[in-house]
Amino acid sequence: MQTKEDVLVQTRFQQIGHFVEAHEDDNPGKQLQRIKAAIPGFKEWFKATGKATAFHSFDLIKIPYPKKYGLWRAGKSPVPFIWFTNRMFIVQWEAEGRTWTLLNEPTETELAEGTPFYTELMEKYGERLSKSFLTKTYGTVEGYLEEVGLKPEDVDFITYDHLHTQDLRRWLGTTKPQQDLSPSEPVKPYFPNAKLIVQQKEWDILPCLHPLQNMWYQPEVYDDIPLDRILFTEGDILLGPGVAIMWTPGHSQGNHSLVVNTDSGIWVSSENAISAECMAPEHSKIPGLKKYARHTNFEVVLNGNTLEDTSRQYNSVVQEKMMADPSKQNPNFPQFFPSSELTPSILAIGTKPSFMHKKVAFGKIKRPKRDQT
Repeated sequence: MQTKEDVLVQTRFQQIGHFVEAHEDDNPGKQLQRIKAAIPGFKEWFKATGKATAFHSFDLIKIPYPKKYGLWRAGKSPVPFIWFTNRMFIVQWEAEGRTWTLLNEPTETELAEGTPFYTELMEKYGERLSKSFLTKTYGTVEGYLEEVGLKPEDVDFITYDHLHTQDLRRWLGTTKPQQDLSPSEPVKPYFPNAKLIVQQKEWDILPCLHPLQNMWYQPEVYDDIPLDRILFTEGDILLGPGVAIMWTPGHSQGNHSLVVNTDSGIWVSSENAISAECMAPEHSKIPGLKKYARHTNFEVVLNGNTLEDTSRQYNSVVQEKMMADPSKQNPNFPQFFPSSELTPSILAIGTKPSFMHKKVAFGKIKRPKRDQT
């Protein structure tokens, strides 16, 4: 298996050391203090690396999600579900004389339906009702790439904040035939050159999931993924000028966040929280959030479905909040763009967000010239 050093040599990624002391501190309170102390220096250093040349979001699908998870203990609506929009991001940067392309959160929505949580949801409400009424598809990964003029071979990397719901067999291919996709021969990769960037800790939990994790993963779909298509990382990594992966565990052990420097400042994306309002609940108009923050003195509201390590996730969300620059739309909220963003629904009374990012589009996406490598 590749080591962390192998990955950095192969891709010229740079290990980031600003949060090492925080990562190593097992005392949650002290860890939070260390994170807060490290943020200013990291932001200054990160901005000096440069800016991404392109950062665009694309809506994939709007789906239901339990309110008790998405708004944790803060939401006061009596309805059981909220809805959020899952999005993909295309990020590009210039380095080593060429353009590099990353797809962040390229969810294969059809195969994601195999996740136990959503399988049970469809069994309860019926597949037809679930797909026609409870969900809304906006576009696909393949369609959006064609729309912006990119070919599958142009993609260098794909990554996800964590592997909940994901099935990557079509994207990366398999070493053996797959009964449901290609029963007579291995699945051919849709992205022939792309490698998955994933935290080693996230990958290592797949063979032996805890009961808290079982509902959200599809571990069997990773058995035949070629390991040479994977870049295992540990901690915080600079991918290129203005583009980084920041390890933010808690929601899952290997959760990490995308950090991008743009003309409007720094953006952060993950599913640690489902709304920018959850990053600043004292300014939120969602019923319950402001009161909850005032009562608990909490700085953030978590997206807590597995609650693997709640205090660690809280610290990670505060880190994301402080890392993101204030929104140009409303400075009360940070430029934290959830990979799944809380979205209004007539079925989710009392959970309508009063602030949404909805879309980012910085720079122009262009086809890389692969012969420049």
